[in-house]
Amino acid sequence: MTSIPSVHAQPAPAQAGVPAGLVLLLATGTGLSVASLYYSQPMLGVLGADLQAGTRAVGLVPTVTQLGYALGILLLAPLGDRFDRRSVILVKAVLLTLALLLCGVAPGIAGLVAGSLAVGLTATMAQDLVPAAATLAPEAQRGKVVGTVMTGLLLGILLSRVVSGFVAEHFGWRAMYLGAALAIAAVGVAVWRGLPRFTPTTQLGYGALLGSMIALWRRHPGLRRAAMAQGLLSMGFSAFWSTLAVMLHGSFHLGSAAAGAFGLAGAAGALAAPLAGRLSDRRGPELVIRLGAGLAALSFAAMLLAPLFSSMFSAGAQLGLIVASAIGFDFGIQAALVAHQTIVYGLEPAARSRLNALLFTGVFIGMASGAALGSLALSTWGWSGVAVLATLASTGALVLRLAQRRASSR
Repeated sequence: MTSIPSVHAQPAPAQAGVPAGLVLLLATGTGLSVASLYYSQPMLGVLGADLQAGTRAVGLVPTVTQLGYALGILLLAPLGDRFDRRSVILVKAVLLTLALLLCGVAPGIAGLVAGSLAVGLTATMAQDLVPAAATLAPEAQRGKVVGTVMTGLLLGILLSRVVSGFVAEHFGWRAMYLGAALAIAAVGVAVWRGLPRFTPTTQLGYGALLGSMIALWRRHPGLRRAAMAQGLLSMGFSAFWSTLAVMLHGSFHLGSAAAGAFGLAGAAGALAAPLAGRLSDRRGPELVIRLGAGLAALSFAAMLLAPLFSSMFSAGAQLGLIVASAIGFDFGIQAALVAHQTIVYGLEPAARSRLNALLFTGVFIGMASGAALGSLALSTWGWSGVAVLATLASTGALVLRLAQRRASSR
């Protein structure tokens, strides 16, 4: 591999660190771009009725969004190593703006699904902004800077559902997509004005760049285990969030604002990131992963009590149980993700961007599978089917990590 030292044209001196305004820009851009993946979820009940689409057809919207993101991470994220990362981010910002506009003016479900696929592909600018933060930060501040940007990512996931639910309830679902397009356009302008250029770190051609990822996948069993385990956890995560709005609309007669408010439970994820990082440093990432996967499995299983004992509890108590479960599984899944990143980034430091792309490809394949299977489970077996699916997926991740522990002890 022919490499060029990682040097950027106009950064602040390493000793001075990264300006606070630039860190804020990177965190905001990461949060808004990843938020584009989740705006649709609280709005599914509303837009399904507006477009006269059934449950399975509406379920394609989050499914292709997550699938597009997985494909984008695999096929587009490695370009940050080959080209000026600033240019890559700007191109994706333009394309993501156009994709969100397409969703906002879609005349039917087919157009919305096509726009959602484009949103997923181009929202991968989040996976370019995080490595940009790591490159700009001096080594002594790298963890702090990257942690701040990752907090922006988690807050984007959290607030996207809250905001989209509120906007869809009061102004319509199309207004949410149009507003999101304006927000990404503003980020693009800010990146154009404030982000320095980056020198590519490799001269590999596109085919060779992708080929090197195949070699990394084959060479590191730890990467394969991490991608599969986190993919299973993400399957349960996505099955819940992609069906929640439809379930609340049908079972509790609640609108998109209520579904979006459930996103506040995602605050647990923002708390999990720093706590999981510190525990990984002290006790090792394997323990954190097992605890996180176990907490997720228990939280999903607890949701089975809501329909089983519906005659014994009020609707408010059932909703409270689902909220508590959401807090538990979100904390567990985010903690496991941070620990898996700790493992993967330590495998081969010179290839961290491609290792990250492979890990998150597994994550979003799991997300896409969860959205598809969750919609199928909801339409076939109801909410209990979704809870069973999520519980089995999380338990599978726990079993995978426990099996690896036994193999290592032999």
